[in-house]
Amino acid sequence: MKIIIQKFGGTSVLNQERRELAAQKIINAQRSGYHPVVVVSAIGRKGDPYATDTLIDFVQGINRNTNPREMDIIMSCGEIISAVIMVNTLRNKGYDGTAITGRQAGIITDQHYGQAEIIRVKPDYIMETIKKGKIPVVAGFQGATEDGEITTLGRGGSDTTAAILGEALGASAIEIYTDVDGIMTADPRIVPNATLLKHINYTEVFQIADQGAKVIHPRAIEIAMRSRIPLVIKNTMNDSPGTIISSYNEAEGTRKSKGSLQLITGIAHILGRTQVTIENVVAETENDLLLKFADNGISIDIINIFPEKMIFTIDGCHGDKAKAILDDSECTYSMIHDCSKVSVVGNRMRGVPGVMSRIIRALVKNKIEVLQTSDSHTTISCLVRGKDTIQAVLALHDEFKLYMQ
Repeated sequence: MKIIIQKFGGTSVLNQERRELAAQKIINAQRSGYHPVVVVSAIGRKGDPYATDTLIDFVQGINRNTNPREMDIIMSCGEIISAVIMVNTLRNKGYDGTAITGRQAGIITDQHYGQAEIIRVKPDYIMETIKKGKIPVVAGFQGATEDGEITTLGRGGSDTTAAILGEALGASAIEIYTDVDGIMTADPRIVPNATLLKHINYTEVFQIADQGAKVIHPRAIEIAMRSRIPLVIKNTMNDSPGTIISSYNEAEGTRKSKGSLQLITGIAHILGRTQVTIENVVAETENDLLLKFADNGISIDIINIFPEKMIFTIDGCHGDKAKAILDDSECTYSMIHDCSKVSVVGNRMRGVPGVMSRIIRALVKNKIEVLQTSDSHTTISCLVRGKDTIQAVLALHDEFKLYMQ
């Protein structure tokens, strides 16, 4: 049995016109000999009536301290509505489907409301639906505990639903439909000549997603990678072939620049970072502060520790909370707000000397101050001021000639 997972994001089910296009993608898959299993996100984005953020605002307008259990119940509603609407869109075209909640899909999670971890998947109901000749349409972003309590999987949860069902069902591929043609060498809203990456491997796309690109959630990539199922990012609104994500990087033989293989695959960026510098701090105090940050849900990113100084970055939304912790600890510290983390990603730069030098040179040439750096085998990141974000991305995209992918 050839099963294909097709996930449609919020913009792909935003209105009837787009739902009609999504339904045709599903029908085409069935006509091609596949058994499609569809996963849908809530309809639209914040401000649209059934979007998850709209439902959250509705509840918090009444009580900002809503119990996490009840919050998960209302947050699951948008996807359920979307599933029912999509089933009826298919029926209007002569194809029968069945709307399925996360619990009915057999997605069992822990009790961490709002950010539940999947324990196991038992997709019996989905298989029964397929055997009856119906198209399963699963509400993404949700599951249930062992005792039936509704849970949600956190931001990007519908991508996770698609990937975990693909693994459980032994799918041939997982298609993620969105409003872009696939994964680009940089954000096309910033870089007009950014090009489509036709083929990329799991490791590279995980890094690109982790460093700010919002095409697919990193957790979904992890699941697909361990189950060796190809992911395909496609545009609901056209017939672009999209980007194939797999263990084999076909681009190794095609991404060339002036006769040599491209070192860099893409540029990603994250806005709204805050840099924290703590002066005259001893190791014991460092450890104590890091524990306090963790206990308060503040994640630390780029970090450099020196004999009497520690520098790191946090999400800007945690700035006030971090300030309170530091004031309480009576530390000497400073903060630089409104920073951006700009990252260069590429498997082929592993072990190649001079890449960091080229990055710094390109930024300095464009009069961009580099506040901090970090690097791994496949990623080099620079912290810059927010006002320099666009120029930094453009400079690095041009430096590595990614428009020639």
